[in-house]
Amino acid sequence: MDGGLKERIDGVRTRIADAALRSGRDASEVRLIAVSKTHPAETVREAIAAGVAVFGENKVQEADVKIPEIGRGDAKWHLIGHLQKNKARRAVQIFDVIHSVDSIELAERLERICGEEGRAELPVLIQVDLAGEETKSGIAEDGLGVLIDYLRKCERLKLIGLMILPPFYDDAEATRPYFKKLCEIRDRVLPGGELSMGMSHDFEVAIEEGATMVRVGTAIFGERQI
Repeated sequence: MDGGLKERIDGVRTRIADAALRSGRDASEVRLIAVSKTHPAETVREAIAAGVAVFGENKVQEADVKIPEIGRGDAKWHLIGHLQKNKARRAVQIFDVIHSVDSIELAERLERICGEEGRAELPVLIQVDLAGEETKSGIAEDGLGVLIDYLRKCERLKLIGLMILPPFYDDAEATRPYFKKLCEIRDRVLPGGELSMGMSHDFEVAIEEGATMVRVGTAIFGERQI
């Protein structure tokens, strides 16, 4: 096993625990999602051996190669990237959780496909866009209520929380208002729901503001493989 990989995983877990402690929380409230996009199956297996249980992938087509090779017995797989409608069926087939539902149209498609595929339940999060960045997906805050109402009526989709991908800032503190705002929205519209927020450069700030899932790639695996 790559000793450096295990050291980095342990280091991230320590940082999670420290951030939780600073905010009066227990580290067990925060789930680590190791973002394995662009990294080979061999590296993911080493991370599993080091105790990582949940992995995040951005693209269905990459995950479609990796997940069948590694299997779903030893790890859970979360889709954290934008889901194209033409990839929805395969996403339903291979992912345990989808973080990036951002429209009623996509939710309707996922609900229908779950029925067609015989999948009884698919946990999902709504991706919320609080910055209005054209290059990123997500539903605006003013459209959130309608989407939540729809998801609550679904038989197979199970709404478990909210997700955000805020603008990137060199200073992680600059992301704090976005995390704080999403937590306030969650408390208002989905009390007790998951908060998927924070990546390698800002996950500690996210935890301080209430994150229950952090999506960490570079701090664990190093720079992405091209």
